[in-house]
Amino acid sequence: MLDIKYIREHAEEVKENCAARRIEVDVDELLRLDGERLELMRRVELLRQERNEIAEKMKAAKAGEREGLINQGKKVKENIVELEPKLKTAEESLHVLLLQVPNLTHPDTPRGETDADNREWKIVGNVIKPKFQPKSHVELAAQHDLMDFERGAKVAGAKFYFLKGKLAILEQALIRYGIDFAIREGFTFLMTPDFAKEEVMVGKGFLPRGPEKQVYYIEGEDLALIGSSEATVLGYHMNEVLRADELPKKYVALSHCFRREAGTYGRESYGLYRVHQFSKVEMFAFSAPDQSEAIHLEFLRLEELFWKSLEIPFRVVDCCTGDLGGSDYRRYDLEAWMWGKNEGQGGWGEVTSTSNCLDFQARGLNIRSSNKDFLHTLNGTVVATPRALLSILESHQQADGSIKIPKVLQKYCGFKKIG
Repeated sequence: MLDIKYIREHAEEVKENCAARRIEVDVDELLRLDGERLELMRRVELLRQERNEIAEKMKAAKAGEREGLINQGKKVKENIVELEPKLKTAEESLHVLLLQVPNLTHPDTPRGETDADNREWKIVGNVIKPKFQPKSHVELAAQHDLMDFERGAKVAGAKFYFLKGKLAILEQALIRYGIDFAIREGFTFLMTPDFAKEEVMVGKGFLPRGPEKQVYYIEGEDLALIGSSEATVLGYHMNEVLRADELPKKYVALSHCFRREAGTYGRESYGLYRVHQFSKVEMFAFSAPDQSEAIHLEFLRLEELFWKSLEIPFRVVDCCTGDLGGSDYRRYDLEAWMWGKNEGQGGWGEVTSTSNCLDFQARGLNIRSSNKDFLHTLNGTVVATPRALLSILESHQQADGSIKIPKVLQKYCGFKKIG
């Protein structure tokens, strides 16, 4: 969350930022509640101080003085009992509004409303249409019996699926390659829980937009299935102080990810492009404030290197204000070329993202360095398996319908092609 002191001192800037991010927050009401809270805190603190002074006087009071002090103490106690619930209510109401305020925005972030307004930075690789009509991964998977959405729906519901045979093996190859790739770059590997407490999700900056609810909550438990290991790795150092000389701390985590995708129907969701469960290898860093911008560019470089090694054309986009998540200060996406989009004409589809969140998340979960600064947090996807599988099938298909396996994955899966 943002520092309340910053909001007090930059109210108009915060209002403008909320508007640019398409998030409705009553900043004036937030400031009113903040003022009410401060006044109640002041009054309660004075009463507590008076109560302590009365207690000290009682120690030395003579018999005739004690009754007056006792009555005075009772009155002070009654006033405290009356004000403390009001203070708690003001603090809780303020906290609810604070959680709705998005992070600050990098000055170079393009202004816009949707992902259509994202700024293209560069294209890596050549998009060359083959001499044959390329098939979608759905058609290719049916041809080689590689996945089953029908039985997935029978078992778990729509947009769940089974991977079969070589495609299931290829997913495991992608995961192992992604982990090895990050470990070679100095990241510490973590296997995380698939659940997180609500306070961790809120500290991460999870902000449902309008009526959309993207998280699967566990009924009767203070737990939710995670949509990314970003939440669990962030919670790993919750309420901790990290030594300044050990920063940055960089982790790579493997997790299962669960997303309801509520409100997304009607958006492109063919085959594996938008599903409710998947596996993901994610980079995460805790850094000093003066390190985060360089680390963000490093995460982007690593994502580009990984996807270049898969021999798949992609482009890098600088995400606009309206496309940023609540905790993002700046985000870059990698979008791979997918022949199954636009009715076989092809198009770009997001495969990874990397975000710098400044101290927004660390402030919410109380993660500091030994020099008392809130840490900066960064995340970046190495590989989310469904869209990577989709991209490999569509980009490496051959005229006879077979699919070549990228060279970097062949040693992990044990075969050079499918079909």
